[in-house]
Amino acid sequence: MRKGELGTEMAHFESNVLWNPAWSALDGWAERPPDAIEHFHRSIPGFAESALVPAPAIADQVGVAHVLVKHEVERLGLPSFKVVGASWAVSVAIAGHIGRVPFPTFDALAEAAGALRASIVLSTATDGNHGRAVAYLARRLGLNSRIFVPADMTEARVDAIRGEGAEVEVVAGSYDDAVRRSAESAERDRPDGRHELLVSDTSWPGYTRIPEAVAAGYSTIFAETRRQLATALGSDASIDLALVPVGVGAFASAAVRSLASGSCSVVTAEPAAADCLWQSLAARERVTVPGPHESTMAGLNCGEVSLVAWPALQRGVRAATRVSDLEVAAAVRDLAALGVATSESGAAGLAGLRRLRLDSRAGSLLRPRSTLVLFDTEGVTDPAGYEAVLAGSSTARGRTEEGSGHVAGR
Repeated sequence: MRKGELGTEMAHFESNVLWNPAWSALDGWAERPPDAIEHFHRSIPGFAESALVPAPAIADQVGVAHVLVKHEVERLGLPSFKVVGASWAVSVAIAGHIGRVPFPTFDALAEAAGALRASIVLSTATDGNHGRAVAYLARRLGLNSRIFVPADMTEARVDAIRGEGAEVEVVAGSYDDAVRRSAESAERDRPDGRHELLVSDTSWPGYTRIPEAVAAGYSTIFAETRRQLATALGSDASIDLALVPVGVGAFASAAVRSLASGSCSVVTAEPAAADCLWQSLAARERVTVPGPHESTMAGLNCGEVSLVAWPALQRGVRAATRVSDLEVAAAVRDLAALGVATSESGAAGLAGLRRLRLDSRAGSLLRPRSTLVLFDTEGVTDPAGYEAVLAGSSTARGRTEEGSGHVAGR
């Protein structure tokens, strides 16, 4: 189904907070990820936990006990969380290619990859961070990579991918067009005889195993968060509300699988200009939001929720928010004041929290004793754009809406 073809059922959801009509508050919904995944990550040389940063000023503003920011500013030298999912997915993809189980360590993966240098090329489509992560992993494994990007990607992001040694193909159109192009290319024979091994973080009928592995890889981030929360607030501390950004939904579905339960709610944030999850939850089926998707939240400009992510999102997301470029620009500046340097995509969770607070039903989630975690999913990927946002001179798309900017104090 495409946005604009939804009929009268959409009329009931006119605000920018949607309370998921299919949400199910089941104790035990959260899954325990296999220990093998985190063991694999910890075997990667240089792998370390990202910071969990207290944000008491934000907690005071929204009237809760604690707000903490899981700040994915650096993973293995890359400025986002994507390499956590991509690394496990590459392990699963190469293992599947040679007919074995996923590798227990990165060294074992590297040994197997060494024998495949003349026969495979890692490929994917990206709006920035996932493609850079796949290219980085290919370089570390001694493999070549081919990354498909939409035409509107900033030069800084394209240059960063090329800097990992990747062949970059710019696709006329949107991120979703780049996804289609990457899938078509992986089905064709290359002139050099090598096979393009597709490592996509979104899915479609007939292609689900690798996107599932990407989402499973993200479970390490949530395991880290729980441990860090216990260290910061005590062994009995738990997350009451998690705010997560949404592009195709892989990370948000991993948050649902790892965190959502009777005691923890997951709320999502996405651009108003690319609100595929919001529209899908409202319609109770996956909806395609046609492009162009021109939000400054470059990493979230996606028109369709991943097929494999959708079941968990439909059942486990408590509420969805959609936010404007003006709102995320204000969130970027306010996080900078706390010492958290992030992009518009990374700041979407804070903008979503502020949007949620304006909803009359939010009191059930924002209680005086609540602990909230904002998942800030990338650092600064476009330095010039970041400086423009801090200076208040960025080109924000979308209309000015009530609730933009700072949250009033209690």
